[in-house]
Amino acid sequence: MATQETLDDIDIKILRLLQQNSRLTVKELAERVHLTPTPTFERQKRLEREGYIKRYSAVVDHHKLGHHVIVLCNIRLKQHTHKLIQQFMDIVQDIDQITECYNTTGDYDFQIKVYAHDMKDYQDFMLNTLGNIDCIGSLHSIIVIGEIKDSHCIPVSKFLKRE
Repeated sequence: MATQETLDDIDIKILRLLQQNSRLTVKELAERVHLTPTPTFERQKRLEREGYIKRYSAVVDHHKLGHHVIVLCNIRLKQHTHKLIQQFMDIVQDIDQITECYNTTGDYDFQIKVYAHDMKDYQDFMLNTLGNIDCIGSLHSIIVIGEIKDSHCIPVSKFLKRE
């Protein structure tokens, strides 16, 4: 796997542009990075191959799908055994309402992001989904009252240079 130092200014531009719009054609991408399509295509494929680009996806508007409530839920496990930690990590992979899960430091072991249609839907999720996960000791729900920034873009440093 390549290190970040293998990225030059054009690679960085390609990553930024594709994060903003992954549907750009190679021709459109080439025009924006001031290269011809062939070297642009080769760079894009290298970025994919080296793992800088993991996948392409669409950013869906959760409001249009009726998910009007976003909850950040901090979870503390009953015990810190390898078995319980792994059990929790495996379980969350199959729960669609959980869109993000982070193993964290501090008072809680994990933080999850949950989308719900309304508060009753979240209550049902909390009682019937999270409530059925035996390794959870406690949880603390934080209801999001407004989204200020939701870019989904990873910062790409302009200081990374190819050596």
